[in-house]
Amino acid sequence: MVHRYESTMKDQDHENAFSDHLFEYRDVEKKKLYLSLLITLVVMVVEIVGGFLTHSIALLSDAGHMFTHSFAIAIGLIAIIIAKKPPCHHRTFGLYRAEILAAFINGLFLLAVAIIIIYEAYLRIINPLDVQGFQMLYIAFIGLGTNIASILILHGSQHGSINVKGVFYHMIADAVSSVGIIIAAVIIIYTRWNFIDPLVSIGISLLIIYWSWGILKESTGILLETAPKGINIDMINNDLKKKFQEIKSLGHVHLWTIIPEMVVFSAHIALKDNTVEKEKLVQDINAYLAKKYKIIESTIQIGSDSNMDKCKID
Repeated sequence: MVHRYESTMKDQDHENAFSDHLFEYRDVEKKKLYLSLLITLVVMVVEIVGGFLTHSIALLSDAGHMFTHSFAIAIGLIAIIIAKKPPCHHRTFGLYRAEILAAFINGLFLLAVAIIIIYEAYLRIINPLDVQGFQMLYIAFIGLGTNIASILILHGSQHGSINVKGVFYHMIADAVSSVGIIIAAVIIIYTRWNFIDPLVSIGISLLIIYWSWGILKESTGILLETAPKGINIDMINNDLKKKFQEIKSLGHVHLWTIIPEMVVFSAHIALKDNTVEKEKLVQDINAYLAKKYKIIESTIQIGSDSNMDKCKID
């Protein structure tokens, strides 16, 4: 027979307080993303026009990168709005993972854009065009200023949301690519080596692939319900048995992430002595997991060794 001890009302109040704090934090993120989106769209248009006027594929590739940022920010904003819908009978965790799905879509989109840019750069290498270095330089400086502004706007928020993290790192990549375009423009002005332009665009594309792979890897891990980065069930198992001497073994242990700020844990626990006050023990374990591992929800079931089967962790 397995006995389940439910969380107290105090635990529920803690979870509601956490959700309220999270939504308040997301509102701040949303305002920052709106401002970053406006700046990015303006400069994207400038770079597209400048790229055609100067025949610079590096500028056009950077504009394409900014378009992906605009797309990423827009998806992120929509995801934040959707994620605020409350849980219900068929969405028991709410729609928090809309943000993770948005990050995954953005990662795939970035990969596609990078491949297109590399292909266009290849065509430009075999069919070179004269690049107007001075105009390319001016517009690249505008792009760099925009990226720095967005980085400053989003700085600090990247630790709390995979959406903002994706946008933040993309902006850093954009800033680096803008520096690359500036260097390429200077080289073209003084040497007329127009082939530098497509080479820089290929470098930008590789940078895009690098950042998109990181976002894809992280979002896929969350969607596949892997353990959050930095902790695992063996770590928690050993810690709980050391902290609570009443525990004999744990089984059916699961640890997964809803979003990076929301970690969930469940386990069956066998006790050394069945005379232990089980409800208080469960409450103490829940409180300990919340404090040390930031686990927002934990479900603990008390049972015998016979219920652990092969899922037992000794």
